[in-house]
Amino acid sequence: MSSDLLLPLLIVAPIVAAALPVAFGLWTDRTGWPIAVLTTLGLFAGAVTVARDVYAGIDVRHELGGYDRTYGIELVADEFSTLIVLLVTGVALAVLAYTRRGGPRGNTFYSGYLLLTGGLLGISLTGDVFNLFVFLEISSLATYALIASGDGPEAAVAALKYLILGTVAASMYLIGVAFVFMATGTLNMAVLAETIPTVERPTLLHAGLAFMIVGFATKVAQWPLHVWQPDAYNRAPDGVTPLIAALVSTASAYAFGRVLFTVFGVDYLASIPYAAEIIVTVGCLSVLAGTTLAVVQREVKRMFAYSSVSQFGLVVAAYGVAISGATERALTGAAIHLVGHGVMKAGLFLAAGVIAVSYGARTVDEYAGLADDRPVVAAALAVLLISLIGIPPSVGFVGKWYIAIGAVEAQLWPVAAVIFLSTMLTLAYAARLLEKMYFTPATPAESTPTAAHGTVATDGGADDEPDDVDNALAGAFDPTERGRGSPDAVSAGMLAVAVLAAITVVVLGFGGGVFAELLEPFVTEVFN
Repeated sequence: MSSDLLLPLLIVAPIVAAALPVAFGLWTDRTGWPIAVLTTLGLFAGAVTVARDVYAGIDVRHELGGYDRTYGIELVADEFSTLIVLLVTGVALAVLAYTRRGGPRGNTFYSGYLLLTGGLLGISLTGDVFNLFVFLEISSLATYALIASGDGPEAAVAALKYLILGTVAASMYLIGVAFVFMATGTLNMAVLAETIPTVERPTLLHAGLAFMIVGFATKVAQWPLHVWQPDAYNRAPDGVTPLIAALVSTASAYAFGRVLFTVFGVDYLASIPYAAEIIVTVGCLSVLAGTTLAVVQREVKRMFAYSSVSQFGLVVAAYGVAISGATERALTGAAIHLVGHGVMKAGLFLAAGVIAVSYGARTVDEYAGLADDRPVVAAALAVLLISLIGIPPSVGFVGKWYIAIGAVEAQLWPVAAVIFLSTMLTLAYAARLLEKMYFTPATPAESTPTAAHGTVATDGGADDEPDDVDNALAGAFDPTERGRGSPDAVSAGMLAVAVLAAITVVVLGFGGGVFAELLEPFVTEVFN
């Protein structure tokens, strides 16, 4: 099968498959996980096939129904979008290794998982600004449901907060699309890129861009529009948080970059007074606010959530630097940091989930003595934290390095200073966690976890005592208690994906030059 035909299949297959767990649920509760695994394996294989052709220099695009792209729907895979497709399918597959035993379980969860995966792949591959809105909403609806599946009313409140702000953000983006369509008469990204520079009265375009920036700033959780993210990450089930933390805002940040650089273009954006400055300022404020708020957190998942506000702020700031200084390195750094952050956050939240299940720890203080009792997962978490700080040879260093060099080339010294300051603040909260794990002994009560009751089912179905075990695996621990975890509740797959994430961030760090080479055709096209 040719790669251009794979593009619609990558989107349609998971959306159609999302109906199967619910349908088969009429007969059995144990079909969701196998369906999700088979579908995601096929998606990952398709993504690798598309990547092989894209990076070989083959033009991979598909016009649905054979309609002209000016009025029809076009799907496009290029050097940038293909990286996101590989990230989405790879992380989604890794999360399944965790959820088989770590939960959440049930056919409805896997339906939401597949729907979210399809929406994220649609965001990555669409070449149409209106269908970008459609896929943003598909992924958002699935995310709302997955967050609300957490225990207690707090999860429902977090999902409602995200629903309200996400709806406002999507509406802002859609208003922007309407203005752009009124000014140009088309919705196709490539055609818009050709038409926008020739528009004689750009007022509608300026208004459209402003609405889009606000919409994406909310979706990407930029300060002060970030308030939905910490609760969403913290209250979602442990098996859900890695999926949404690594992919949902990442896909939105990718879409923001796609609209800026593919639709409007560097030259047009640079001609708009204060556009680049606004984007840089929003990103820098988010970097500082996110890291500062992360430093003062006691709950580990909430700390990592505020860290994401900072990391995505760095990506947005890099977009502004690339526009302001017309520097290719800043855009390359933003793309590398997006992919690297996705892997890092998936691994961090997976490791946090394993620790919560096996060690009963959810706060920084409860991580005391972790390295003695759980040395493997502690080591994986340490490597991921080092990458988050940006210490070489991790991928976290590579992304920050390219962005910092781009800021220096553009003579935007405050951005370089913000990167340095945020790195120091990240070191502060990461070192606090490392100190607890490796240098603070656990008290006797903390070092002897009590086994969870019952037997854990490994086939995605129910077990003999579902209430006790499901509550434990879903993270229903009292945050003030330790010792309720059980190492028996952790499977080899759950531990393996956390370790694999740690290895991956190091491997990607050594491959920073390869990243830059893969992105070079896209970046060159943007600036030429």
